Amino acid sequence: MSTTRRAAVLGSPIAHSLSPVLHRAAYRELGLAHWSYDRFEVDEAGLPGFFAELDESWAGLSLTMPLKRAVIPLLDEISDTAASVEAVNTVVFTEDGRRTGDNTDIPGMIAALRERGIETVGSAAILGAGATASSALAALSRLCTGPVTAYVRSSARADEMRQWGERLGVDVRVADWAQAHRAFDAPLVVATTPAGTTDALAEAVPDRPGTLFDVLYEPWPTALAAAWSARGGAVVGGLDLLVHQAVLQVRQMTGRATAPLAVMRAAGEQALAAH
Repeated sequence: MSTTRRAAVLGSPIAHSLSPVLHRAAYRELGLAHWSYDRFEVDEAGLPGFFAELDESWAGLSLTMPLKRAVIPLLDEISDTAASVEAVNTVVFTEDGRRTGDNTDIPGMIAALRERGIETVGSAAILGAGATASSALAALSRLCTGPVTAYVRSSARADEMRQWGERLGVDVRVADWAQAHRAFDAPLVVATTPAGTTDALAEAVPDRPGTLFDVLYEPWPTALAAAWSARGGAVVGGLDLLVHQAVLQVRQMTGRATAPLAVMRAAGEQALAAH
Protein backbone atom coordinates (compact mmCIF):
# COMPACT_ATOMS: atom_id res chain seq x y z
CA MET A 1 0.00 0.00 0.00
CA SER A 2 1.05 3.60 -0.57
CA THR A 3 2.92 5.30 2.29
CA THR A 4 0.66 8.32 1.83
CA ARG A 5 -2.59 7.95 3.77
CA ARG A 6 -5.61 10.12 3.19
CA ALA A 7 -8.75 10.90 5.16
CA ALA A 8 -11.42 13.60 4.92
CA VAL A 9 -14.77 14.85 6.10
CA LEU A 10 -17.66 14.93 3.64
CA GLY A 11 -20.95 16.77 3.83
CA SER A 12 -22.99 19.71 2.59
CA PRO A 13 -22.42 22.38 3.75
CA ILE A 14 -18.92 21.52 4.93
CA ALA A 15 -16.86 24.73 4.96
CA HIS A 16 -17.55 25.29 8.67
CA SER A 17 -16.28 21.86 9.78
CA LEU A 18 -13.60 21.77 12.47
CA SER A 19 -12.78 18.14 11.76
CA PRO A 20 -9.67 18.94 9.65
CA VAL A 21 -8.28 21.04 12.50
CA LEU A 22 -8.76 18.23 15.02
CA HIS A 23 -7.50 15.36 12.87
CA ARG A 24 -4.46 17.25 11.59
CA ALA A 25 -3.52 18.16 15.14
CA ALA A 26 -3.71 14.47 16.05
CA TYR A 27 -1.54 13.47 13.09
CA ARG A 28 1.13 15.99 14.05
CA GLU A 29 1.17 14.80 17.66
CA LEU A 30 1.29 11.15 16.61
CA GLY A 31 4.12 11.77 14.15
CA LEU A 32 2.04 10.73 11.12
CA ALA A 33 3.82 12.98 8.64
CA HIS A 34 2.45 11.20 5.60
CA TRP A 35 -1.19 11.49 6.64
CA SER A 36 -3.52 14.19 5.30
CA TYR A 37 -7.07 15.17 6.22
CA ASP A 38 -9.23 17.38 3.99
CA ARG A 39 -12.84 18.45 3.58
CA PHE A 40 -15.05 17.94 0.52
CA GLU A 41 -18.45 19.38 -0.32
CA VAL A 42 -20.46 16.26 -1.19
CA ASP A 43 -24.23 15.83 -1.20
CA GLU A 44 -26.28 12.64 -1.35
CA ALA A 45 -26.34 12.58 -5.15
CA GLY A 46 -22.58 12.95 -5.38
CA LEU A 47 -21.64 10.38 -2.72
CA PRO A 48 -21.56 7.22 -4.91
CA GLY A 49 -19.35 8.98 -7.45
CA PHE A 50 -16.97 10.16 -4.73
CA PHE A 51 -16.64 6.60 -3.43
CA ALA A 52 -15.99 5.30 -6.93
CA GLU A 53 -12.91 7.52 -7.25
CA LEU A 54 -11.24 6.44 -3.99
CA ASP A 55 -7.95 4.55 -4.26
CA GLU A 56 -5.83 2.50 -1.84
CA SER A 57 -4.32 5.62 -0.25
CA TRP A 58 -7.59 6.32 1.58
CA ALA A 59 -7.81 5.25 5.21
CA GLY A 60 -11.16 6.68 6.24
CA LEU A 61 -13.90 9.26 6.04
CA SER A 62 -15.87 11.34 8.49
CA LEU A 63 -19.44 12.04 7.43
CA THR A 64 -21.76 14.83 8.43
CA MET A 65 -25.22 15.77 7.22
CA PRO A 66 -26.83 14.83 4.90
CA LEU A 67 -24.71 11.71 4.34
CA LYS A 68 -25.00 9.70 7.55
CA ARG A 69 -27.79 7.49 6.22
CA ALA A 70 -27.11 7.86 2.49
CA VAL A 71 -23.74 6.14 2.90
CA ILE A 72 -25.08 2.90 4.36
CA PRO A 73 -25.89 1.18 1.02
CA LEU A 74 -22.30 1.86 -0.11
CA LEU A 75 -20.73 -0.05 2.80
CA ASP A 76 -19.87 -3.71 3.31
CA GLU A 77 -20.82 -3.68 6.98
CA ILE A 78 -21.79 -1.33 9.81
CA SER A 79 -21.39 -1.62 13.55
CA ASP A 80 -24.22 -2.40 15.93
CA THR A 81 -23.93 1.15 17.26
CA ALA A 82 -24.46 2.64 13.80
CA ALA A 83 -27.26 0.21 13.06
CA SER A 84 -29.07 1.20 16.26
CA VAL A 85 -29.75 4.69 14.87
CA GLU A 86 -29.33 3.97 11.15
CA ALA A 87 -26.57 6.59 10.95
CA VAL A 88 -22.88 6.29 10.05
CA ASN A 89 -20.45 9.13 10.67
CA THR A 90 -17.23 7.13 10.30
CA VAL A 91 -16.03 4.95 7.43
CA VAL A 92 -12.82 2.94 7.62
CA PHE A 93 -11.24 1.27 4.60
CA THR A 94 -9.56 -1.98 5.61
CA GLU A 95 -6.46 -3.45 4.03
CA ASP A 96 -8.53 -6.13 2.34
CA GLY A 97 -10.66 -3.46 0.64
CA ARG A 98 -13.74 -3.58 2.82
CA ARG A 99 -15.73 -0.48 3.73
CA THR A 100 -16.86 -0.53 7.34
CA GLY A 101 -19.14 2.02 8.97
CA ASP A 102 -19.48 3.10 12.57
CA ASN A 103 -21.10 5.85 14.64
CA THR A 104 -18.72 7.63 17.01
CA ASP A 105 -21.25 10.32 17.93
CA ILE A 106 -22.95 8.04 20.45
CA PRO A 107 -19.86 6.93 22.41
CA GLY A 108 -18.53 10.47 21.96
CA MET A 109 -21.56 11.86 23.79
CA ILE A 110 -21.15 9.33 26.57
CA ALA A 111 -17.43 10.12 26.92
CA ALA A 112 -18.08 13.88 26.99
CA LEU A 113 -20.62 13.47 29.78
CA ARG A 114 -18.45 11.09 31.76
CA GLU A 115 -15.57 13.53 31.51
CA ARG A 116 -17.79 15.92 33.49
CA GLY A 117 -18.68 13.28 36.03
CA ILE A 118 -22.05 12.27 34.55
CA GLU A 119 -22.13 8.48 34.84
CA THR A 120 -25.86 8.02 35.31
CA VAL A 121 -29.02 10.13 35.64
CA GLY A 122 -32.52 9.29 36.80
CA SER A 123 -34.23 11.20 33.98
CA ALA A 124 -33.37 13.48 31.08
CA ALA A 125 -34.85 15.82 28.49
CA ILE A 126 -34.05 16.32 24.81
CA LEU A 127 -34.75 19.53 22.95
CA GLY A 128 -35.43 18.65 19.33
CA ALA A 129 -36.13 15.49 17.37
CA GLY A 130 -33.76 15.35 14.40
CA ALA A 131 -30.91 12.98 13.57
CA THR A 132 -28.77 14.25 16.45
CA ALA A 133 -31.64 13.65 18.84
CA SER A 134 -31.72 9.97 17.92
CA SER A 135 -27.99 9.69 18.69
CA ALA A 136 -28.58 11.50 21.97
CA LEU A 137 -31.35 9.05 22.79
CA ALA A 138 -29.01 6.14 22.04
CA ALA A 139 -26.41 7.64 24.39
CA LEU A 140 -29.04 8.16 27.08
CA SER A 141 -30.08 4.53 26.76
CA ARG A 142 -26.75 3.74 28.45
CA LEU A 143 -26.82 6.54 31.02
CA CYS A 144 -30.42 7.26 31.98
CA THR A 145 -32.27 4.91 34.31
CA GLY A 146 -35.66 6.61 33.96
CA PRO A 147 -37.78 8.41 31.37
CA VAL A 148 -36.54 10.79 28.68
CA THR A 149 -38.87 13.62 27.64
CA ALA A 150 -38.46 14.98 24.12
CA TYR A 151 -39.76 18.46 23.33
CA VAL A 152 -40.81 18.63 19.68
CA ARG A 153 -42.66 20.86 17.24
CA SER A 154 -44.93 18.40 15.44
CA SER A 155 -46.88 15.20 15.91
CA ALA A 156 -44.76 13.55 13.21
CA ARG A 157 -41.59 14.31 15.19
CA ALA A 158 -43.29 13.04 18.33
CA ASP A 159 -44.08 9.74 16.63
CA GLU A 160 -40.47 9.45 15.42
CA MET A 161 -39.09 9.92 18.91
CA ARG A 162 -41.50 7.37 20.35
CA GLN A 163 -40.39 4.88 17.69
CA TRP A 164 -36.72 5.52 18.47
CA GLY A 165 -37.50 5.00 22.13
CA GLU A 166 -39.09 1.63 21.43
CA ARG A 167 -36.17 0.61 19.25
CA LEU A 168 -33.54 1.69 21.78
CA GLY A 169 -35.37 0.49 24.87
CA VAL A 170 -35.87 3.97 26.33
CA ASP A 171 -39.02 5.22 28.04
CA VAL A 172 -39.61 8.24 25.77
CA ARG A 173 -42.28 10.77 26.57
CA VAL A 174 -43.03 13.64 24.23
CA ALA A 175 -44.18 17.19 24.89
CA ASP A 176 -44.94 20.20 22.74
CA TRP A 177 -42.16 22.69 22.09
CA ALA A 178 -44.30 25.38 23.72
CA GLN A 179 -43.57 23.64 27.02
CA ALA A 180 -39.82 23.35 26.39
CA HIS A 181 -38.96 25.42 29.45
CA ARG A 182 -40.18 22.52 31.57
CA ALA A 183 -37.19 20.52 30.31
CA PHE A 184 -35.03 22.50 32.71
CA ASP A 185 -36.40 20.57 35.67
CA ALA A 186 -34.52 17.48 34.46
CA PRO A 187 -31.04 16.73 35.86
CA LEU A 188 -29.71 16.46 32.28
CA VAL A 189 -30.92 18.45 29.27
CA VAL A 190 -29.58 17.71 25.77
CA ALA A 191 -30.13 20.50 23.23
CA THR A 192 -29.92 19.12 19.68
CA THR A 193 -31.53 21.96 17.72
CA PRO A 194 -29.93 24.30 15.12
CA ALA A 195 -28.31 27.60 16.06
CA GLY A 196 -30.73 30.16 17.47
CA THR A 197 -33.57 27.74 18.14
CA THR A 198 -33.18 27.71 21.92
CA ASP A 199 -32.22 31.39 22.36
CA ALA A 200 -35.71 32.35 23.51
CA LEU A 201 -35.52 29.76 26.30
CA ALA A 202 -32.49 31.37 27.95
CA GLU A 203 -34.63 33.56 30.20
CA ALA A 204 -36.44 30.50 31.55
CA VAL A 205 -33.33 28.83 33.00
CA PRO A 206 -33.84 28.43 36.77
CA ASP A 207 -31.26 29.01 39.46
CA ARG A 208 -28.89 26.11 40.01
CA PRO A 209 -30.03 23.93 37.10
CA GLY A 210 -28.55 20.50 36.41
CA THR A 211 -26.36 19.75 33.41
CA LEU A 212 -26.88 21.11 29.88
CA PHE A 213 -25.35 19.30 26.92
CA ASP A 214 -25.63 21.73 24.01
CA VAL A 215 -24.35 20.02 20.84
CA LEU A 216 -23.55 23.30 19.05
CA TYR A 217 -20.00 24.64 18.98
CA GLU A 218 -20.44 27.71 16.82
CA PRO A 219 -21.59 30.24 17.83
CA TRP A 220 -20.40 29.53 21.35
CA PRO A 221 -21.57 29.95 23.94
CA THR A 222 -25.15 29.81 22.80
CA ALA A 223 -27.57 32.09 24.62
CA LEU A 224 -28.91 29.05 26.45
CA ALA A 225 -25.45 27.82 27.47
CA ALA A 226 -24.44 31.29 28.69
CA ALA A 227 -27.59 31.63 30.79
CA TRP A 228 -27.12 28.11 32.14
CA SER A 229 -23.56 28.83 33.29
CA ALA A 230 -24.57 32.19 34.76
CA ARG A 231 -27.16 30.45 36.93
CA GLY A 232 -24.69 27.92 38.27
CA GLY A 233 -25.37 24.96 35.99
CA ALA A 234 -22.80 22.64 34.39
CA VAL A 235 -22.45 22.90 30.62
CA VAL A 236 -21.05 20.38 28.13
CA GLY A 237 -20.59 21.87 24.68
CA GLY A 238 -20.49 20.79 21.08
CA LEU A 239 -16.71 21.02 20.96
CA ASP A 240 -16.54 18.44 23.75
CA LEU A 241 -18.64 16.10 21.63
CA LEU A 242 -16.70 16.85 18.45
CA VAL A 243 -13.35 16.16 20.10
CA HIS A 244 -14.39 12.93 21.80
CA GLN A 245 -15.93 11.48 18.64
CA ALA A 246 -12.89 12.60 16.62
CA VAL A 247 -10.58 10.81 19.05
CA LEU A 248 -12.44 7.60 18.28
CA GLN A 249 -12.24 8.28 14.54
CA VAL A 250 -8.49 8.89 14.66
CA ARG A 251 -7.97 5.63 16.53
CA GLN A 252 -10.05 3.66 14.05
CA MET A 253 -8.54 5.19 10.93
CA THR A 254 -4.91 5.09 12.03
CA GLY A 255 -4.97 1.90 14.06
CA ARG A 256 -3.36 3.68 17.00
CA ALA A 257 -4.45 2.66 20.50
CA THR A 258 -4.77 6.26 21.68
CA ALA A 259 -5.28 9.74 20.27
CA PRO A 260 -4.23 13.05 21.85
CA LEU A 261 -7.51 14.41 23.19
CA ALA A 262 -6.01 17.44 24.94
CA VAL A 263 -4.03 18.47 21.87
CA MET A 264 -7.08 18.10 19.64
CA ARG A 265 -9.28 20.11 22.00
CA ALA A 266 -6.70 22.90 22.21
CA ALA A 267 -6.52 23.05 18.42
CA GLY A 268 -10.31 23.28 18.19
CA GLU A 269 -10.49 26.02 20.82
CA GLN A 270 -7.80 28.00 19.03
CA ALA A 271 -9.60 27.70 15.70
CA LEU A 272 -12.91 28.85 17.19
CA ALA A 273 -11.24 31.77 18.96
CA ALA A 274 -9.73 32.90 15.66
CA HIS A 275 -13.15 33.23 13.99
